[in-house]
Amino acid sequence: MHIEVLKNLFETHKESHLYHRYITNAHIEPLFKKLESKMTIEVIGASVLKKPIYGIRTGSGTKKILMWSQMHGNESTTTKALFDVLNTLSEGTDITEHVLSSCSLYIIPILNPDGAEAYTRVNAQNIDLNRDAQTLSQPESKILRQVFNTFKPDFCYNLHGQRTIFSAGKTNYPATVSFLAPAQDAQCTVTPNRKRAMELIAAMNATLQLVIPNQVGVYDDAFNLNCVGDTFQSYDVPTILFEAGHYPDDYARDKTRMYIYMALMQSLDYIALNRVEGVHYQSYFDIPENNKCFYDIIIRNVRLDLDKTNSYGDIGILYQEILKEGVIAFMPKVEKIGDLSSFFGHQEINANGSKVLNEENKPLEVGFENVVVLINNEKTSLLLK
Repeated sequence: MHIEVLKNLFETHKESHLYHRYITNAHIEPLFKKLESKMTIEVIGASVLKKPIYGIRTGSGTKKILMWSQMHGNESTTTKALFDVLNTLSEGTDITEHVLSSCSLYIIPILNPDGAEAYTRVNAQNIDLNRDAQTLSQPESKILRQVFNTFKPDFCYNLHGQRTIFSAGKTNYPATVSFLAPAQDAQCTVTPNRKRAMELIAAMNATLQLVIPNQVGVYDDAFNLNCVGDTFQSYDVPTILFEAGHYPDDYARDKTRMYIYMALMQSLDYIALNRVEGVHYQSYFDIPENNKCFYDIIIRNVRLDLDKTNSYGDIGILYQEILKEGVIAFMPKVEKIGDLSSFFGHQEINANGSKVLNEENKPLEVGFENVVVLINNEKTSLLLK
């Protein structure tokens, strides 16, 4: 799809009732009413705490695509983008009708509703569902596997979110969107099956480079059969990991959702119009691997006075995401003190050789949570602007 077409589709069909980072069943359930006349919406099981897990079916084509989001409850950006996609497909315009006639989609918008409500990565039994693919110890894991076995997808989309620390390569470009065609064996063999996943990622990357150049990364493909993506890949079903990452000044991840939407729509268009046989996979390897090169804030040129000698360094701060009355707040926390010259800050503050103190006039230490710091006796807020 042309990039301007994708932008216009997003602006027209963006789901306005979903925004910021906290997305639960309570947020998505009211949206089903406008979709149910065009799609099948069903309860496919229940979580540990007996919350419903929903499945959405749409399309009548032979190419079957399974998508699931919020396997990690606090990774909600892809859920927002999924409803933007569902809104687009439900309208049935000429632009998207070929997708519905060529493809059948099965979408699980929130696989981990307990984790979503508590805003945690894990489920209510403190299990990471993305490490439960072999033991299938959790009801949510069993539900996903049952859908996989009965729907028999031709492609799987494993939709996640990633932290602000990631860069696309060892650069000062944030990894706004990242992908992975997971390995399907311990040797990380580039199998024909993986090539099909790589071809799709290459097509999505080509589109994203037009809007976020140099801000797309790939994950290390180290094999772990406990991970869902690796397991499904090992069953010879092309599986793609999506990671919604950071875009400058977009801690709500409402800009990133647009880029995830574009990637999803481009991939559906590509599948609908092509036989994805893995022939055009090579440019996948041009995408840089993710690195951990960012802090949310770096305070540069700080007088540290270690061991009572004048020494200078930097202070790296990361935001901790905290759920407060249904809203995600960002608390600054000191992560590292020292030489951070090889790192980048999404925000950088120059202390110009001054000490940096907390409001009690004490030097900052690793682990400190500070909303305000004193630099040369002047208050500087570390909160998001």
